[in-house]
Amino acid sequence: MAVALGSLRVATFNVSMEGGNYQTDRQKVPSSGTLNNLLQNDDNPQIRNIAEILQRVRPDIILLNEFDYIADPKQGVEAFLNRYLHQPQQGASAIDYPYYYVAPVNSGEPSPYDLDHDGVASGKGGDAWGFGWYPGQYGMVLLSRFPIDTANIRTFLQLKWSAMPGALRPVDPMTGKSWYSDEQWQALRLSSKSHWDIPVKVNGERLHILASHPTPPVFDGPEHRNRQRNHDEIRLWADYLSGGDNAVYLVDDAGLQGGLPLNVRFVLLGDMNSAPKQTAEQGGAVRQLLEHPRVNGSFEPVSLGGAEHAPNIAAAKAFTASWKLRADYVLPSKAGFSINGGGVFWPTKREPLYRLVASRSASSDHRLVWLDLQLQPL
Repeated sequence: MAVALGSLRVATFNVSMEGGNYQTDRQKVPSSGTLNNLLQNDDNPQIRNIAEILQRVRPDIILLNEFDYIADPKQGVEAFLNRYLHQPQQGASAIDYPYYYVAPVNSGEPSPYDLDHDGVASGKGGDAWGFGWYPGQYGMVLLSRFPIDTANIRTFLQLKWSAMPGALRPVDPMTGKSWYSDEQWQALRLSSKSHWDIPVKVNGERLHILASHPTPPVFDGPEHRNRQRNHDEIRLWADYLSGGDNAVYLVDDAGLQGGLPLNVRFVLLGDMNSAPKQTAEQGGAVRQLLEHPRVNGSFEPVSLGGAEHAPNIAAAKAFTASWKLRADYVLPSKAGFSINGGGVFWPTKREPLYRLVASRSASSDHRLVWLDLQLQPL
């Protein structure tokens, strides 16, 4: 029998810590400095609740989606650690993450084009490389109790959508022509935020955290440009895992070509903005990962709170967002792991901790999702 190498709790959580979450009624668009300002104090109720959720679940490694990118970590991620996670919240014990990774994202980064066809090349909103009102909106942060191999991180911020063979290039059904001009198509980046491959060293063993946050497959028009992009952002990871000819186009920001080597451990993390089953708005794009031969998609994290939230929907126990979908995923490799359990942090209305998810303003419109993994020899 194989000897287990240790257990690990890995999680993902869309924390909604971006400027739009704190927008006042007087603001037409979100402000870029809002989160920075809030993190300089320790008294924001919503951020304190997010910190408490992390302290209650206590993941060893966690991806935070929608944590605005702040270039100076002392003003951003370290401020969050020091003023919120290092402080006990409502009786929960403080928690420390000695290692973290943050980097720029495409959301809010200006393009020179009128990508949303509103007649103005504003560089903001739908005219940014990824939707956002200012650079860094909807950023990502990885927190870890274990050392990160920063020298071998791969990012795909600059990868062009057109580089993907067979990419789902959006077509305007009114004209029959491509939604994007040839010039725009050659320039447009695939990742709406970024795609990160972050190696982490756990008790002498190595695993890869594959982190992303694909664009929602909605908020577009009959050309379905966001739906197509969501599919292909998810396909990037499927190709990365398949390797070989499927991954030749994958050239990272440092110029390294190809996908993830075989027989290595990995965990896919993030708000994929995709549900497993097809609906009028959803194409089921995440099945590219759930059914990938290298991915163990057999375990479905659930909660009683999710089931209570939508009692007439059989799949509700697996929902991870208040808008009634499974959108957030922790998907480990078949190689090097067994799954001990997991769940979605969604207390029922009868539980004291329901206050942490009682409303959109309590914490987030998403729920923290985790798996308990047992490391196994490769």
